[in-house]
Amino acid sequence: MFCIRNPKFVENKRLKLSNSQLKWEILFKRILIAMSILLVLIILGVLATLIIESMPSIKALGFGYLWGKVWDPVQNIYGAYPFLIGTLLTSFIALIISVPFSYAIAIYLGEYNPKGWLSDLLKNTVELIAAVPSIIYGFWGLFVLVPMVRELEMKFHVLPYGIGILTASLILAIMIIPYGASLGISLIRMVPSPLKEGAYALGATRFEVIRSVIMPYTRSGLFAGVLLSLGRALGETMAVTMLIGNTSTIPSSIFAPGNTMASVIANEFTEADHTEYLSALIELGLVLFFVTVVINLIGKRIITRFTNN
Repeated sequence: MFCIRNPKFVENKRLKLSNSQLKWEILFKRILIAMSILLVLIILGVLATLIIESMPSIKALGFGYLWGKVWDPVQNIYGAYPFLIGTLLTSFIALIISVPFSYAIAIYLGEYNPKGWLSDLLKNTVELIAAVPSIIYGFWGLFVLVPMVRELEMKFHVLPYGIGILTASLILAIMIIPYGASLGISLIRMVPSPLKEGAYALGATRFEVIRSVIMPYTRSGLFAGVLLSLGRALGETMAVTMLIGNTSTIPSSIFAPGNTMASVIANEFTEADHTEYLSALIELGLVLFFVTVVINLIGKRIITRFTNN
């Protein structure tokens, strides 16, 4: 009893506990720092590998590689411009198609119907879309989307390929909807209740609350979801490879077949039988890496402006 009531004993016990907690805190902080440094080193290692393996192509072709419009491995002519255009076209068309659906799902499940069996079912369905392998989307697109697009092309009196930029963009749009929707649902549910209740108290309708309170409050996060969706679209390979047509020419319209940087690498990497060909394909990966980084930096700059305003 004396030991328990002794102030010195209690104080020593507290010091021991605080020292032990401090040691664990320091250890945990060091682990986090080490993991962060490791992640940065991995990214730098990937970049260094791409640069080193691309050096033969960089030295031989220079910046002309980016603007070259002909890709002919037989003649050792390599131009990335058609694939750059195909990548940006499919990604941004998919983004334009997917954003209204992502925002609609986020608003409905975040504000109109946040609880209940229907809300849980829809939320699980949206998450399941993100979990389906891309090869399955490719097969579904071949059997369902291609005939539908072919019918549309016949109505517009264009060559009924069925496969092409539009078909690849449609399948990409379906694949990236969950990324913006899931983040949007979480953000809308996190809007403070007093803000919404104050707007309702002033006589605002639900639509006015969404337009004037919820959307401005969550706009930076919603744009981050759009950016996440775009990053997913830029790097998608299998589904796009199956539906885009795989031609090394600049697409003349959204109905025409084309190619993306990822699909070219997937199709031709195993066929690269000499150093120049292999290096040109790896440089495509390097270009894709830089395109993704630049778009993310631009997006973060826009998010910063949204947040400051």
